[in-house]
Amino acid sequence: MQKELFNRKYKLAWHVIFWCLGVLLLTSIFYLYGENISLQLFLKSIIINLFFSIGVYINLYYLIPKFLKQKNYIFYFFWLILLLSLISFALQFLFLYPLHSFTSLFSNNHSFNPNLHSAYFFSSLSYVAVSTFIKLIKDWFTLQDLNLKLATIEKQKLEAELKTLKGQLNPHFLFNSLNNIYSLALIRSDKVPGLIIKLSDLMRHIIYDSRENYISLDKEIDFVNNFIELQKIRTSEKTKITYTIKGNIPNARIAPLLFEPFIDNAFKHGLPGSSENDFISILFDFEKEGQLLFKIENNFEFYTHSTKQHSGIGLENVKKRMELLYKPDEYQYRIEKKERVFSVELILKLK
Repeated sequence: MQKELFNRKYKLAWHVIFWCLGVLLLTSIFYLYGENISLQLFLKSIIINLFFSIGVYINLYYLIPKFLKQKNYIFYFFWLILLLSLISFALQFLFLYPLHSFTSLFSNNHSFNPNLHSAYFFSSLSYVAVSTFIKLIKDWFTLQDLNLKLATIEKQKLEAELKTLKGQLNPHFLFNSLNNIYSLALIRSDKVPGLIIKLSDLMRHIIYDSRENYISLDKEIDFVNNFIELQKIRTSEKTKITYTIKGNIPNARIAPLLFEPFIDNAFKHGLPGSSENDFISILFDFEKEGQLLFKIENNFEFYTHSTKQHSGIGLENVKKRMELLYKPDEYQYRIEKKERVFSVELILKLK
């Protein structure tokens, strides 16, 4: 409330200063044209400025909002010219008749003067032009400030949403990995200590590296390598696992943990483990400059697995994260289920 009252007083002060300067300017012009400084000369300047203020405020509070900001330029200029013309005629009428007895307030020529009409018209136009320019500049700064506030709010909202998605993703990954190691611990496998160390490295990547929205692509590929090794413990010996990297890994940045949900779903949901034809194929292709192609395929049993099962929490999260971190033209995302083969293809523009 106090801030609003202060803003009103601040605005009023600027308006008073503007018109005081207008009176001083007009008085100075009359003085330069040979009129003596007097109280009557100040009164003449004040009266003229009062009429100019009518044009200024009608323009600011009616013509600009109703026509100029609505891009009705023809109507805006039509009504503005008409308004300024009426003000010019009114000033001449006022000085010729109601103020005729105050001969010092106007020239000795008491008939309509086209040159004087033009002088009033263009003088009032200059006031309108200056005030319009100030208003447009002020509106522009207000708009920039509003856009900055909106951008800050949007950024905070984005960061909060990303934290929520990461918070959902990390426990999901941890839960699956611990389940795998637990299953080996039950059979007292010698692999357990090494897998615990590997899991520790993976969790370090998640806890520290993935705090940023974008990380080194090298780090993410290292994470994928270790993650695949960890996931192999849940697969049957009959399963054929193919993991290929084409081209050199470029020096680029990428959103962390994009590939983990796809790989995790392939191992968890895709393999019936009852056939020698079970397979998982994972491909990273960096041969096209500035672009990454990721493709993963796996077979599934039609009667036990559905598309809905494949599109679990992890896949939905990674889709939302891509929408938040990348522009629509920076990635292509396709999921396909065909002839008992589930495939995901992601084409991503590298940063």
